[in-house]
Amino acid sequence: MKPSIILLFCMLTVNSFAQKSIGIFQSCKDIGSPKLTGSASYDESTQTYTIRGSGYNIWFERDEFNYLYNKLKGDFILTANFEFVGAGTDPHRKIGWMVRASEDANAVHSSAVLHGDGMTVLQWRVLRGAFMRDPEDEIFSPKPNYSILQVERSGKTIIFRAAHPGEPLQVIGSQVMEGLPEEVLAGLFICSHNPDVVETAKIWNVRIDQPVATLYNPDKQGWLGCRMEILNVFDGKRKIILEKDGRFEAPNWMPDGKKLLFNMDGNIYKMPVEGGEIEKLNMGNINRSNNDHVISFDGKMLGISSHREGLNGGGSTVYVLPLEGGTPQLVTEDTPSYLHGWAPNNKEVVYVAQRNGSNIYNIYKNSIKGGNEVALTNNKKGEHVDGCEYSPDGRYIYYNGSQSGTMQLWRMKPDGTEKEQLTFDQYNNWFPHISPDGKWIAFITFEADIEFNSHPSYKRVMLRLMPVSGGAPKVIAYLYGGQGTINVPSWSPDSKHIAFVSNSGKSK
Repeated sequence: MKPSIILLFCMLTVNSFAQKSIGIFQSCKDIGSPKLTGSASYDESTQTYTIRGSGYNIWFERDEFNYLYNKLKGDFILTANFEFVGAGTDPHRKIGWMVRASEDANAVHSSAVLHGDGMTVLQWRVLRGAFMRDPEDEIFSPKPNYSILQVERSGKTIIFRAAHPGEPLQVIGSQVMEGLPEEVLAGLFICSHNPDVVETAKIWNVRIDQPVATLYNPDKQGWLGCRMEILNVFDGKRKIILEKDGRFEAPNWMPDGKKLLFNMDGNIYKMPVEGGEIEKLNMGNINRSNNDHVISFDGKMLGISSHREGLNGGGSTVYVLPLEGGTPQLVTEDTPSYLHGWAPNNKEVVYVAQRNGSNIYNIYKNSIKGGNEVALTNNKKGEHVDGCEYSPDGRYIYYNGSQSGTMQLWRMKPDGTEKEQLTFDQYNNWFPHISPDGKWIAFITFEADIEFNSHPSYKRVMLRLMPVSGGAPKVIAYLYGGQGTINVPSWSPDSKHIAFVSNSGKSK
């Protein structure tokens, strides 16, 4: 059996040579002819990179470092977790993201740098051969040797954000880089700041996202590619198990803990949690399902929302069927209705719906056999609710609502009484999902500039975690996504992982 770690030593020589890709990166080189050779490796089992490099510095009019990179065009977002290995020999050893005009030692570039002493800064060279610059008044000092770094290219501007683990990203600095061409080199770097030493760093949760502004294609309805990801909610480490140029959404974790359920092209599919072959679920003549599918607490039934034609104007309708597949049974005669949760008694469901010609959404519950639905909220014009979900003990229904002016998390009793707001911040928080052990709430957070009643696709978003008993939320993932990322309950049965979808296009 071949080892899971692919190791490639790379050096800058007079003659170029063919290189193997390392993870998602196509090239690895020493830039500026450092005295000692650098290298990079990728552990496929953990999707972690290890980079090693020397070099006198990345400063003045020329640079020496090891570089693991791709060629990219247009706008992009680069995000990863960085950590030095070992105590190091110089407090100014450097790791981070770099966007560079060429492989030349004196090239125009901008780099988001984490130093060995914890200092973090955006620095740049605006002209070929010019001295490097950085804004000393914009220095941010995260925890030494460990940080989350993000670089965004938006037109001619490079934006650097960073965060302590568990905290939202904050802007460290930005710089207009007129000297960078349309196609640039972008990737990970390491510099020892000591020509006689090789330093080492580990980097994980590495994501290169091409946003919709660059890649919008009306012929494809603006869809970007999708990644199915598994996240350990307690250490923040992520793993991609499926990638596709087209659209898929909203994974549920199956009761046996071995497979995921998700929607794609109007149908529902299953796949192993370690990745592999996908299989279509038999749903009879239903072929317009959306990203509102929920598994009953006893693991026997599946509830779905799917559009239908005809009766009562068509629109999104709630159905239930056996989890192993079968003929869906109608629950909601009236539309639109969007399913979000099962009751622990496995006999009722909760959903959001518009009724009686109103454009206001409210939360309803109903028997899976249909009949008279019960309204649990009575919203006024301009108010919105969504994402209703029972706690495993049946004591509460959790949901997101805008009654306080922004979209926040709430809960209420199953009869609609004792409504209680749970989050109080500047963000817009959606889709609370309660862990099977009843201890945690995972949810998606949009930035404050999103309309409070909207959960759009293709935005910089966070996944956050908070105790059911109360407390400050912490960030567990930074990603490009939104609609379809985590619309449905997606906890693993052991309450240690969640599955979600992130988005990215491909460089032109």
